[in-house]
Amino acid sequence: MTNAAHKPLLGCIADDFTGATDLANMLVRGGMRTVQTIGVPAAGSHIEADALVVALKSRTIDAADAVAQSLAALEWLRAQGCRQFFFKYCSTFDSTDKGNIGPVADALLDAVSPIGGGTPFTIACPAFPENGRTIYRGHLFVGDVLLNESGMEHHPLTPMTDANLVRVLQRQTRSKVGLVRYDAIAQGVDTVRNAIDALRRDGVRMAIADAVSDADLYTLGEACADLPLITGGSGVALGLPANFRRAGLLADAADAGELPRIEGLSAVLAGSASKATNAQVASWRESRPAFRIDPIAAARGEAVVEQALTFAREHMNAPQPQPVLIYATATPDEVKATQNALGVAQAGELVERTLAAIARGLRDLGVRRFVVAGGETSGAVVQALGVRMLRIGRQIDPGVPATATIGDDPLALALKSGNFGAVDFFAKALRHLEGGAQ
Repeated sequence: MTNAAHKPLLGCIADDFTGATDLANMLVRGGMRTVQTIGVPAAGSHIEADALVVALKSRTIDAADAVAQSLAALEWLRAQGCRQFFFKYCSTFDSTDKGNIGPVADALLDAVSPIGGGTPFTIACPAFPENGRTIYRGHLFVGDVLLNESGMEHHPLTPMTDANLVRVLQRQTRSKVGLVRYDAIAQGVDTVRNAIDALRRDGVRMAIADAVSDADLYTLGEACADLPLITGGSGVALGLPANFRRAGLLADAADAGELPRIEGLSAVLAGSASKATNAQVASWRESRPAFRIDPIAAARGEAVVEQALTFAREHMNAPQPQPVLIYATATPDEVKATQNALGVAQAGELVERTLAAIARGLRDLGVRRFVVAGGETSGAVVQALGVRMLRIGRQIDPGVPATATIGDDPLALALKSGNFGAVDFFAKALRHLEGGAQ
């Protein structure tokens, strides 16, 4: 059987834009035709897809606002006919002791749980082994080190100083938090389901789930087939398409990731200050043109946007046109200095606003292919470009697919979480976008 009525099967809510494309990438790899919306679409709209991913910008906003936006997204996804729901957050569990993972998960769990159906339950599993994020005994590792030793302890907005996710989540939620231990996962689907039943009998509503390999994520996905809500990083979504296929609801779709070729100029915008993006910026600068945004100069009112666009125009209109990188990426010490001068929130907002204005200017210059580094930066750029929906294509690097906008004057976009991508990601992504359907 196929999804003959073309009603979506899986409805997803992501707390940032690159996280949404990361999740959508996993679903496309599983053969689900996937559309990502930028914010909650208008009521009454209908989208034909196997999976829908609503991208919010709710990771670092006030918890009450994050809950309200997430519930609005859930209501729209329900109206589309989705059968199961997924709340996606970062594979490094980016949050503070106040949220927003716990409060949003609580609200969504309450909303999807049938009355009288026993203790509502969901898992929380941000593991992404392909990108080095694994969970063992409830502790999150990034590569070979604990989360709080990975550099994430210096994150400017959501510093992660505790690798024990059971403790981290318990500080954010009124729900009792437990752990699905690796011992159970290693024994297979039935043992995981028994472990979940035991946790529910003990009053646990949310459980961190261990996972050290993709095989563990497939096991978790199958074990959670009947849960109305699943929460986690994109990795645990690996096992979800097969559940719908086993139920006869999803046909094989080898062309799920095909995108049209989009003509035009190309550019890269980078706002993330992560280690990975710093390395990618350095790699690009070795042989390609790049222009650095100075937030303090922008704050003084200098014509930073105009200077960046002049730089781009010179290289794009040269006898041998070249794509350019325009970046605000900086070292942790440089970021701290800027934050001390401008304030933490003000510095971040200024960078986003500046890169968003540059993105609009680049589009006016004929740029139709954009590579964007950083979740907050990607959110600002897609909003500035008026993007409302994206068709998700094939993977460029783990966690980062190619995408194409839906509507008039289409754009090709690669939206990258700050920590993702190989050192040559920018050049690789542009080659992928220039090739169209792969």
